[in-house]
Amino acid sequence: MSTHVLRCDGAPVPIALASLPLTQTSAIPDTAALDELLPVMAADSLPRLIVLGEDAGLAAVLTHLMRTERLGVEIGYVPIDRTYGSRAYDTGTGSAAAKRALEGKPVETPLIRDDTGKVLIGRATIVGEAGAKLEGEAYVDDTRLFTGKVAALHVSPMLEMPGLHATVQRGLRKKRWVEGRAMQLGTPGALVTRDGITADRVVKRSTFYRHHEPWLLVR
Repeated sequence: MSTHVLRCDGAPVPIALASLPLTQTSAIPDTAALDELLPVMAADSLPRLIVLGEDAGLAAVLTHLMRTERLGVEIGYVPIDRTYGSRAYDTGTGSAAAKRALEGKPVETPLIRDDTGKVLIGRATIVGEAGAKLEGEAYVDDTRLFTGKVAALHVSPMLEMPGLHATVQRGLRKKRWVEGRAMQLGTPGALVTRDGITADRVVKRSTFYRHHEPWLLVR
């Protein structure tokens, strides 16, 4: 098995990973760097890539693997601090996450993507234009999440099937999460933030759903 570390945006390198081959990249990994690295790793029958960084960085890596049909690469995730993704996938952080990424075994894990072809790792938050209330109607599979107006809609992946869960924010009311394979929203206009990165255009519909192939999360 060959193991390679992808260090995003100067993330600290835990001692357990210090002796491994390492590639430096930006917070959102450059696809050119991945295209150089992945064929080298593919020479091994069991390639493993350990991503040091944040949810958005891992999402970019998995998006590229999905689009280039390379989801057979084992992926370890080592976030610096707790993130929505570290909680969703129970990876731990820092040195504990590094040990798990190095010594753990790959587990087939639901891969959550959206209708723009981007992978979601931690959380997507959808609000109305200019941060206003979100107006419209949303479903998780056949269960209606809301109709009318809400403060925001949140979607997160799950470690196990059915793959994702979603909830709406209504003031201080306790959130009710609904699990399913897909979340679909229709709206006059909304802004989507995926793993902390807000899209640059307003959309009238948004869908997050479980991809037909899983990814291999090392745990």
